[in-house]
Amino acid sequence: MPRTADHQQRRRQIAVAVCGLISEHGLDAVTVARTAAAAGISVGLVQHYFRTKDDMLLHAFSHVSAQIRGRIEERIRAGTEHRRPISRVLAEAMAELIPLDGERRTEFRVARAFAGRALDAPRLAEVDVRTADGLRADLAQAVHNGKECGEVEEDLDPWPAAVRLAAVTEGLAMQVYRDPAGVNGTPAARLVADVIDAELAAVFTGECHQYRSA
Repeated sequence: MPRTADHQQRRRQIAVAVCGLISEHGLDAVTVARTAAAAGISVGLVQHYFRTKDDMLLHAFSHVSAQIRGRIEERIRAGTEHRRPISRVLAEAMAELIPLDGERRTEFRVARAFAGRALDAPRLAEVDVRTADGLRADLAQAVHNGKECGEVEEDLDPWPAAVRLAAVTEGLAMQVYRDPAGVNGTPAARLVADVIDAELAAVFTGECHQYRSA
């Protein structure tokens, strides 16, 4: 195996191990020794790639972010291929940030651990802020695109709408994490769909015309 591929594989092993430790035992469980044991590699090899706990946490967060981004991009690709309204594609993309299954619960715990650690680590805080800025920018772009295709009113400012949608998504993720079975008899997946649909309906008030035949 080429050295570059081996390097990437080892770093991925470590990221998966860190994510697993955080998911099962919390951030305090992440040590070099435990990470090495979970990854099935030596302590020295972990230290070769990551000098500090924050380095490992940053890598795990980047790994999780890449996974989420990959799923969202697939949603967008499929939506474009099937000529679906932007609002529906965005609803599915937002749902990828909600911990509705084991994989997304692990991602949520890693992201929360990272955000907590970032409160006292400026280097991590910069990444946390950039990630939040990126989410808002993506949402604002989706709203802007909705204006171009007729789903959003021309005079609507995309940025307040993006902030609102980001806040709703983040708050909904916490609610579902706390109550994974749902609330008051409503399953979590149904609750998520209803809340997201209601928020998007307030922004995407028109009909998409981008796929109309000339």
